Amino acid sequence: MIKAGIVGATGIVGQQFIVALKGHPWIEIAALAASERSAGRSYKEAITDAQTGALRWFCQEPPVEEVMAMPVQNATEMDISALDIVFSAIESDQAKILEPKFAADKPVISTASAFRYDEDVPILIPGINSEHAKLIDVQRKGRGWKGFITPIPNCTTTGLAITLKPIYESFGINAVIMTSMQALSGAGRSPGVIGLDILDNIIPYIVGEEEKVQRETQKILGKIVSSSISPAKFNVSCTCTRVNVREGHTESVFVSTQKACEVNDVARVMREYRGSANEAELPSAPKRMIIVHEDPFRPQPRLDRDAEDGMATVVGRIRKDNVLKNGIKYLLVSHNTKMGAAKGAVLVAELLIRDGYIA
Repeated sequence: MIKAGIVGATGIVGQQFIVALKGHPWIEIAALAASERSAGRSYKEAITDAQTGALRWFCQEPPVEEVMAMPVQNATEMDISALDIVFSAIESDQAKILEPKFAADKPVISTASAFRYDEDVPILIPGINSEHAKLIDVQRKGRGWKGFITPIPNCTTTGLAITLKPIYESFGINAVIMTSMQALSGAGRSPGVIGLDILDNIIPYIVGEEEKVQRETQKILGKIVSSSISPAKFNVSCTCTRVNVREGHTESVFVSTQKACEVNDVARVMREYRGSANEAELPSAPKRMIIVHEDPFRPQPRLDRDAEDGMATVVGRIRKDNVLKNGIKYLLVSHNTKMGAAKGAVLVAELLIRDGYIA
């Protein structure tokens, strides 16, 4: 078994990692780490509210009893000597400091954006750009590390990049315009009345989100040239909003293709897309990366976010667009806290284990 440590284990993403790794056939949780205030306690003590005695467990799934007695280490002093991999669920400012420290010796799979845009760092979605893992060798050599850092994309980028891949391969892309309607869980979890902001409302701006999606989509769908990634040449324009939905990002996507194509052609290449290198065999992978609905009332987050246990991207309302050149438009739903977060990171780890980057 591959022994894994989770840094940021007491937060919502750390808890999602614990759920994603429960009973995993290849990977076992061997260490947990968090802030200094949680260090030295059992995991159960660390996530128990001191005033109410309630367990601060944020996942829909029940708490994982197997980790409750495990000690929590201080993340800045974490002992990684017995680990094979580190899953990082910390904020970007912390990640900039801690992740290189871990990567000097061990592989790091991260949900943070701290290193996504470095030239020698791949942003991996297994089945979409698995070949970008070759950049790991460049990163190790250039930085003198035994390990490496591989972040997953922003959760809003994930569904967009997945659905664009078969279109890009089959018809080419001139430009993409996307408007997101993003779930509350993508903003983390805050107690108290701050949640009233979203009631009877739509928040029209998410700081930094649009720039991340635009840049990451081009990098993910780009090609390795020499020792870096040459971004995809099409432009991406986004408007990212927050809506009163618990989980599941919905996105309205307009695509101008290089080759003319019909609605049935787009639906077909999405349905038939199976990934780039047998990724469907990995333990956390969906059997179908993209599910296409004919029903004009689908996809809906409440009905479709859990497809393939939250790992499939669900598409509907594929139509011709008469404004863009060779225009196609559709809606998608992608599970932001599964494929777009910890479980997607576990899938990346599975790919890298299978392909020999993690021993």
